[in-house]
Amino acid sequence: MSYDTVVYVVSNDFVKVSSQLPSNKNRSVLVHTLIKELGLLASSEGDLHARLQPLRPTPASATDLALYHDRDYLEYVLNPKHFNAEGSPIDSAKAAEFGIEEDCPWFRELPAYIRLVGGASLTAANALVQGQATIAINWEGGRHHAQKSQASGFCYVADCVLAILTLKRARIPCLTDLVSPNPPLRKARVLYLDLDLHFSDGVSHAFQNTPGTPQILTLSIHHAALGFFPISELSSLPPSDPDPNFDPFTLSVPLSRGATCQTFFSVWTNCVERVKESFQPDFVVLQCGVDGLAGDTYGIWNWSLGGREGRDEEGIEEGSLGWCVNRVCHSWGCKTLLLGGGGYNSPNAARAWAYLTSIALNKPLSLQTPIPDHTFFPYYAPSFTLDVPPNNMPDENTLAYIEDVNRRFGWVCEEIRTRLK
Repeated sequence: MSYDTVVYVVSNDFVKVSSQLPSNKNRSVLVHTLIKELGLLASSEGDLHARLQPLRPTPASATDLALYHDRDYLEYVLNPKHFNAEGSPIDSAKAAEFGIEEDCPWFRELPAYIRLVGGASLTAANALVQGQATIAINWEGGRHHAQKSQASGFCYVADCVLAILTLKRARIPCLTDLVSPNPPLRKARVLYLDLDLHFSDGVSHAFQNTPGTPQILTLSIHHAALGFFPISELSSLPPSDPDPNFDPFTLSVPLSRGATCQTFFSVWTNCVERVKESFQPDFVVLQCGVDGLAGDTYGIWNWSLGGREGRDEEGIEEGSLGWCVNRVCHSWGCKTLLLGGGGYNSPNAARAWAYLTSIALNKPLSLQTPIPDHTFFPYYAPSFTLDVPPNNMPDENTLAYIEDVNRRFGWVCEEIRTRLK
């Protein structure tokens, strides 16, 4: 079996600060502790081929963050002087202007959190560009709602966008002249693929209608319903018929309640794989939000880590989250950045990201692996195993709808190829 070089961005300070995120208190410590307890971290130099290589995040500077974020926003969120000792804004109107309210409140560790999360995704992206790794992981990243000048949807820093901008700057040898000692270089292509329950509005808006030959394609598979966050004109399906005004590099697949592995398998094989083949990316940024898994507090999809029926030799069903991530990591031939995202059942998020970590290593754990006895063992009741299985929720995504999705993506993929010529 071949192994990829997999780096895993982590440090004690990073885990401590990330565990203070108000929307996911203590999720970070559960995730990283479980990954360690399952024996996935490198313990010796001689075992690096089968274990994660830890990589300490370099905190992002204000200059790093300003590659995308507005400087006024950064000055506000990185400076505690704008908040009193209780964490309340001194100027409520100014706080609202920058989105520091309601679902994105101020907390004492926020400046360090922004620097570390943004810096961690930049650290991971640079590891891919510099050839240190073929797969890089930052489970604290994936903050896909953060806007250029505003926090939104539990997201304070646009780490996905910052990572994509870093990968975009890479230069790739042209395949037409690999025999030359100095083959000409071309601009890298980056595919951003988002599996979170929520639409990737922050990332999609950042790169829509980019002038010139597109280097970036964004594709979000997400839930859609009247009033469901976020509201965006980019979150709809492509038009039924070819439209010269449509941007085929900003794509969306909205799904209804109860989406299962079977629905994801159809969307994956008929849309995602075709988009990948048409775009031919060099890098993939895969946002692995797990709020669509069965058992999440949102309770909207019925997706699972490994499915229930028709499992392959690795014990996972086609279309399951594990199957999708395995396709990207080990079948696509692209350098890959794995990011976290949503996930509000913290023990299930830890299960999911630990399992996906083992897939990245090409050493998938059994979904029936017992949770090791450790400090947080009681959180994994009642099953005390790694699996996050589906439930009995009906899938409201009809065959007719999925066929319509697949048909629309047929002309979209043709348009992608045409525009890249």
